[in-house]
Parts: sequence; C-alpha cells; structure tokens
Amino acid sequence: MSASCLFCKIAQKQIPASIVYEDDQVIAFHDITPQAPVHVLVIPKNHCDNISDIPSDAPDPILAILRAIQIVAKDLGLLKSGFRVVTNTGLDGGQSVNHVHFHILGGRSLQWPPG
Repeated sequence: MSASCLFCKIAQKQIPASIVYEDDQVIAFHDITPQAPVHVLVIPKNHCDNISDIPSDAPDPILAILRAIQIVAKDLGLLKSGFRVVTNTGLDGGQSVNHVHFHILGGRSLQWPPG
C-alpha cells in the first residue's frame, strides 16, 4: 500500500466508495466522474503504479481482475448489451491515478475511436 495513493486508501476503506464487488485481491467501485451510465473501476488491493509495473510472473492478480470484471458486468446487467474495459497507462495514456485500474463502461452504445 502506498500511503498517499487514493486507490490504496479506498481499498483499505480509509476513503468511502460505492463498492460493487470485493474479494481478497481486488475491489470494484463506481467512478465518481462517470463517463457512461455504468462506470466502475476495478483495482488490485496491492499497489502497482500501472499495467507496465505488474510483475510478469504474477498471473493471480490478473486473473482476479478478469474474474471481477466478469462478475461486475453480469451483476450490473451488461452481458447482453456489451461493455468496454479500458486501462490507461502513463500521462499520454490518460492515467490520472497512479494505481493500476480497469474501467468498465457500459449502459449505452460506446463510440470508436475514443477521445
């Protein structure tokens, strides 16, 4: 855990969030500035700055994140209509919080290409 990381504080329940899923490795919560009718963030509880910093020999966190995405999408009714999963890495990639996180976006038709 990083003492100054916003998402670490959410994972440790030091900052409130609208949690939709949690297990021992990940937590998922509604984004406070949603870009779609459904906008949930899925984060690992252990701090990692971005996707480039996830250890290459660590498949468990990635599988936990993918399982959480499946569960959240199902629970929020997105499986039939579809949804998008996005992760931003670095400044040019649009990453605003330096804790790896995956956006689940859905609830409307999403355009391509994005921004």
